[in-house]
Amino acid sequence: MEELVIRDADVVDGSGSDSYRADVVLDGGRIVSIVKEAAAAGCQRPKARRELDAEGLVLSPGFVDMHAHSDLALLRDPDHSAKAAQGVTLEVVGQDGLSYAPVDDRTLGEVRRAIAGWNGPGDDIDFDWRTVGEYLDRLDRGIAVNAAYLIPQGTVRALAVGWEDREATPAELDRMRRLVAEGMEQGAVGMSSGLTYTPGMYARGAELTELCRVVASYGGYYCPHHRSYGAGALQAYEEMVALTREAGCSLHLAHATMNFGVNKGRAPELLALLDEALAAGSDISLDTYPYTPGCTTLAAVLPSWASEGGPEETLRRLADPGTAERVRHDLEVTGSDGCHGVPVEWDTIEISGVGDPALADFVGRTVRESADRRGETCWETARGLLLADRLAPTILQHVGHEENVREIMRHRVHTGGSDGILQGAKPHPRAYGTFPHYLGHYVRELGVLSLEECVAHLTSRPAARLRLPDRGLVREGYKADLVLFDPATVAAGSTFAQPRTLPAGIPHVLVDGRFVIEDGRRTDVLAGRAVRRTPPA
Repeated sequence: MEELVIRDADVVDGSGSDSYRADVVLDGGRIVSIVKEAAAAGCQRPKARRELDAEGLVLSPGFVDMHAHSDLALLRDPDHSAKAAQGVTLEVVGQDGLSYAPVDDRTLGEVRRAIAGWNGPGDDIDFDWRTVGEYLDRLDRGIAVNAAYLIPQGTVRALAVGWEDREATPAELDRMRRLVAEGMEQGAVGMSSGLTYTPGMYARGAELTELCRVVASYGGYYCPHHRSYGAGALQAYEEMVALTREAGCSLHLAHATMNFGVNKGRAPELLALLDEALAAGSDISLDTYPYTPGCTTLAAVLPSWASEGGPEETLRRLADPGTAERVRHDLEVTGSDGCHGVPVEWDTIEISGVGDPALADFVGRTVRESADRRGETCWETARGLLLADRLAPTILQHVGHEENVREIMRHRVHTGGSDGILQGAKPHPRAYGTFPHYLGHYVRELGVLSLEECVAHLTSRPAARLRLPDRGLVREGYKADLVLFDPATVAAGSTFAQPRTLPAGIPHVLVDGRFVIEDGRRTDVLAGRAVRRTPPA
């Protein structure tokens, strides 16, 4: 007898088709049968060792977070309710060009310092891996939800070239090609870049094209955080489209937003660019989070020249008064490349987390608010905080536009990604609320998407981008990564004031057919594993 029958569920199967009522039977981590209500009339209904009454609940595939920063959280926090409670059953990590494989001892230390604001310093983690395959093997020991990995181009460049702003030599480019090929062979699904973060931002287009050729040869995709989301945003998108077209590589645009005042109401221009490329044969998808503010580190807004050489060099420059004045001028007058070519507006930058608890008074306030309290200029406050906290502060950047958010999420190649940073005392609520916020706010309350459309955006579309042949749909033979939610009550609990509040209306989540959330509570099940690239047929 099979393990579980989910009885009388309203199945939204991920295809975008209308829902239907059915009994769904699970066994051995897979969906073994689906008996629709009409077919069951007058027949004996399926039985199993356990029965779950799903009356009033929607059964859908588990949600895929196409842009996650859980690289260490998956190892540090077996509970991982931040994602499991949202119905997320698969996360894609290794984002924005910086993560923890492939590395050597030197590079690992540099990367740990550079992205401590994203993932914490990692002092509580045993970094017993160096290659992509070894990191995936570490995930296979058991995690809360499944995870796929993107090779981080910035980390690859740090390993082969260093943190200098210069072109790679032919030998260094050959080494980067080999590192990307090895990562793909070991199971990565593609490659990411952070082209406003050092050292990945120092790569010219030709270098990125060559690496994308390698990714394409393995059937993977390129996921860039491109060079600007502010001034020059459309040109930055155009660069990525042209680059991947030349390389013959699939393109997935990370957190595809149009931010800052210069881009208010300009989402249709971005979508027209993508539609033209799609019509010409390009393979493109994108992800967004359903909020207007962004989230990154305070150090990320600095000009690229100030970050050359790595974190210690950045701190040295900030400590030097003359050099620090050059940084200020680039930030406040010119518009630094780290701040997307737009002069910084300190009243839009809210400190969301610090590494040193003694600096907690900055959290929840904008840089301008803290500066006014301290009787300083905004730059004096920001510079002092960066030095005192050794580049660790994270920020919310209130620079988005609601009309752009809604326009982009309607697009036919859109998928969902939280871009959720789990560190800090006051993280962005998207880390805990992205997926229920889509379903509750944008589906039920605003009607921007229908329920069936939205579920497809969050399930089958990302599974297709990841080339996963047995995930993303409620189908017989597919993996039993599933979520049950109440469409009348599902909602994000997280807010900007209380960002770690868990969502409502998601009572059950299954990974590999096992309950990781049951009756609204996290179980002790660690059914998640690394999801490796499926070789092209």
